[in-house]
Amino acid sequence: MKTNLPVEPDPFIGRERDVGDLGSLLETMRAVTLVGAGGIGKTRLAVRVARSLLPPEGPDGDGAEGVWFVELADLPADGPSDVVARRVAAVLGVAEEEGRPVPDTLADALRGRALLLILDNCEHLVADCAALTGMLLARCPRLRVLATSREPLRMAGETVFRVPPLEPEEAARLFVERARAARPGFNGGGAVEEIGRALDGVPLALELAAARVRVLSVEQIAHRLADRFRLLNAGDRTAPPRQRTLRAAIDWSHELLSEQERVLLRRLSVFSGWTLEQAEQVCAGDAFAADDVLDLLTALVDKSLVVTGGEVAGEVRFRMLDTIRQYATERLEAAGESTRMRVLHRNALLERAEPHGEIAIAERPASWAERVDLFRRYDAEIGNVLGALTFSLESGDIERGLRICTALRTYWIVRGQAAEWAEWTDRFLARADDLPPYVRGPGLAGRAQIAVGGRDFVQAGEFAEAALAPCRAAGDEFMTAIALITLAEAHTRAGRHDEAGAGLDEADAIAGGPGQEWNRAYASIARGYLRIRQGRLREARESLETGLSIMRDIGQLWGASHALIGLGRLAESRGDGPAARACYTEALPILREIGARPEIARALAGLGRVALDQDEPAAAREALTESLRLSRSTGIRLDVARALDTFAELVAREGDHRRAVFIGGAAAALRDAAGRRPGTGARFERTLEPIRRKLGEPLVAQLWGEGRAALPDEAVDRALRAPEGDGPVEAGSLAGAVPAPRPEPGARAGSSVAAPVTPPSALTAREREIALLVARGLSNRGIAEELVISPATVARHVTNILTKLGFASRAQVAAWAVDHLGDTPS
Repeated sequence: MKTNLPVEPDPFIGRERDVGDLGSLLETMRAVTLVGAGGIGKTRLAVRVARSLLPPEGPDGDGAEGVWFVELADLPADGPSDVVARRVAAVLGVAEEEGRPVPDTLADALRGRALLLILDNCEHLVADCAALTGMLLARCPRLRVLATSREPLRMAGETVFRVPPLEPEEAARLFVERARAARPGFNGGGAVEEIGRALDGVPLALELAAARVRVLSVEQIAHRLADRFRLLNAGDRTAPPRQRTLRAAIDWSHELLSEQERVLLRRLSVFSGWTLEQAEQVCAGDAFAADDVLDLLTALVDKSLVVTGGEVAGEVRFRMLDTIRQYATERLEAAGESTRMRVLHRNALLERAEPHGEIAIAERPASWAERVDLFRRYDAEIGNVLGALTFSLESGDIERGLRICTALRTYWIVRGQAAEWAEWTDRFLARADDLPPYVRGPGLAGRAQIAVGGRDFVQAGEFAEAALAPCRAAGDEFMTAIALITLAEAHTRAGRHDEAGAGLDEADAIAGGPGQEWNRAYASIARGYLRIRQGRLREARESLETGLSIMRDIGQLWGASHALIGLGRLAESRGDGPAARACYTEALPILREIGARPEIARALAGLGRVALDQDEPAAAREALTESLRLSRSTGIRLDVARALDTFAELVAREGDHRRAVFIGGAAAALRDAAGRRPGTGARFERTLEPIRRKLGEPLVAQLWGEGRAALPDEAVDRALRAPEGDGPVEAGSLAGAVPAPRPEPGARAGSSVAAPVTPPSALTAREREIALLVARGLSNRGIAEELVISPATVARHVTNILTKLGFASRAQVAAWAVDHLGDTPS
């Protein structure tokens, strides 16, 4: 086989699927163009594909006539019209004929030959390449052409194959392989994957970064990628100039753009992703009109500087690779347009966000399908939202920043990102004292709702109360009602039922007009939860069903799901498992449609409790496992605590009593940290007595204390482990328990365990007092009653005593107390 394919200088990494797909494509298609951004690996892929192919056979069966590689990058863009044909003829050894056009001579020479022609780097000669390729394919039936270009040739019969970035694992393999060539013995590091993501899986960028391991660690490289063009400026001296540095690779593409395309490219850098309508709204003006944006954007896509994504809410989205975006950002700054474009970008986002926020809570009418589309839209818009908020803070535009936070709060509450949104809102509220009431009041009321979304009812009450005066001063009845309902929720959780009811009555009084349907419905749902806590179950059902009906009527099924979950809790409290299951099951599809992770977790937790009550442990574990994982992902402590509490009961029923007590202790600690009122809602704590009888109070106290001291993630991981039955009940047998100490010389004869020589001064006065009560044989509850403190406080002290003394059981504490603290108190 004849070929002039360049020798591959180093191992080819990844792209196995692309090589196979292109090989199959070239079996049926005669013209294929590999299209992609500079440095994406088009040439290397073309060479690898060519080597993998068996060339087509000639008519006499004696094999193919070759694969020929034609480099075009060094040809001038403004050369003669036959410059490409002359280069191809030279490579193939076709002699020019005087007085005859070179393309005709070339076509005659190739007419009967079966070969694959690779035209590399066509982008600056795209018209000439298209003309020559079209003519040759028409006149040479056994010829195939594989071209590489930063934009399609746009000719009849062309198949465009867009070369994607490397997959994350491929990017990591490439970096490590090239780094080992630069520094033998290189073993990678935790930041390798981070580098691959930051560099978009672009092979040229990865190879340039890998060369830096001669003098930098991978962590240093990752840190310096914020200024990647300076870092990645020392490539292979034997490479073409456009591939020696990352900037040169992109400069090559940039120089091929028209002036209008350059202007649009740099202006688009203010987006993290965008739609055509957004580009028209923000980027048009001066150099081109809004009507021109479609054609210009299409050109940038064709030239591989902009990437098309999927459709969201019926609109195609676009983005740049991060490296291209950073380059375009530098161009925007150099043009002096950065501040103006960021203002336009932020203002356009706010202009959309406020009506979208009103649609979310049904202040504006819309169908449920339209609301679902908006939830999905803002999943894609998060980068733009954060960019707008950052700019608002940097520029001191607190009013617009707070308005964005207020408008979009519902989307982040739904997604379980209340903590992140609370942080952003707090940054603006901290500087909002001078803002007008019509901005500050809704901002505070919205912040109260965010706190409810994160189940922080103490904060919710504080923000809601602060919101009332400015909302009333502004005459904003909608947000005044929001504040009153949120404050009532906080009062309900605090056990201040009369105040909660009064607040809901006031909200009802001002939410009677049109556009207030959400508030009327939510007030009714909040009243239903209040009635459940008051034990007025018939009234609770009426309120929840009223709220459910209104929410359905206005097409706000997320709000309806709140009512359904409340009705499920109500059915549970009445012992009606099938009805509770039906409510939770009905809520789940709604919640999954919008990815409402907190409520999905709560509905699943309800299903888990029902399954547990109906003695269906397998179904309970399935529902509770997903619930607990979702709750951990949202970071809402009260939801994690509730899931752990039910999990503790499940694990106990599965026979693993030690682990159940540990999980129960962790749940109790989380509930306390989340502001739980004592004595409310803990299932497992009410079923501990049989476990105390089985394991004994000392071990239960130890395990409970260990659970309370554990990190939440540790407790969640233990809960999610496969079921394990109990073996013999022995102190110290739990994984992670403190081992029993070895006997010390002089241990008291007849004591159940030897006493170490830890002095009494190691304990605080309160701990010594509790140790003596342990020696009397009192349980945690008995000690709590004796000292007028809570059992949870006693458990913490007992854990501290065990840790300080190096013991594994209360029996050891009792023996030590008798030896070192004297007689037990009477």
